[in-house]
Amino acid sequence: MIEKGPLLVAEHLQMIFGSADSRLEALEEATFSVMPNEFVCLIGPSGCGKSTLLRILGGLVVPTSGTVLLDGEPLTEPQQRIGVVFQHHNLMPWRTTLANVRLPLEIQRLPRDEADQRALAMLDLVGLREFADALPRDLSGGMRQRVALARELVYDPDVLLLDEPFGALDALTREQLNWELLRIWQARRTTVVMVTHSIQEAVFLSDRVLVMSPRPGSIECEVKIDLPRPRSTDDLYAPRFLELSRRLRAALAQESEGTRI
Repeated sequence: MIEKGPLLVAEHLQMIFGSADSRLEALEEATFSVMPNEFVCLIGPSGCGKSTLLRILGGLVVPTSGTVLLDGEPLTEPQQRIGVVFQHHNLMPWRTTLANVRLPLEIQRLPRDEADQRALAMLDLVGLREFADALPRDLSGGMRQRVALARELVYDPDVLLLDEPFGALDALTREQLNWELLRIWQARRTTVVMVTHSIQEAVFLSDRVLVMSPRPGSIECEVKIDLPRPRSTDDLYAPRFLELSRRLRAALAQESEGTRI
């Protein structure tokens, strides 16, 4: 059996934002890889370049130097194979839930009947089929984020990039959506890279957690999350879960103090 290589690779990424009178180095030599079907979380101090890194991985921003490889090929612009969900849902307010989810398929010019079938299947997956005709204003914040997730999954991307998608939600809704995200990931096994500020969220969801340094950001260490799958509420109180959480908290504390691990 031939072992697959990484699906997504970041090689020596550097990002400098500058003008005639200012210069800000956001990323410095960020290097890592993500295997097919893997769920990876990125954590780090505020302002360390996590969101910038995610946008580079999505082809939305061109790095100052370094390379992103998707299946071994350089990534220089947005691709259909990569979906991105941001903290703000960015739904079109005049379109129904179904029409918002169907939008990427319309852009691909799929026949309307096929597009509707696929969009409804995704609404089933995220538990929102009964709200297919609702407008975004009629949905809760958590429901709108689920619609945004369904919109990115409807065209079956190989990689899903999540930039703190539940960060603006209350704690209870965020916890519920973590369960939903885990359920959806287990059903689809899409390769995921997710930015989060929550250690518990990172440990609960991921296979690996990458810890970034303060700006300019680089990948300073990784922690393998060896909790068995599928995961349950019992895992949140397991000794191993607490041990992994403490390890990540210690790594973040060292980074916040400017100590390289």
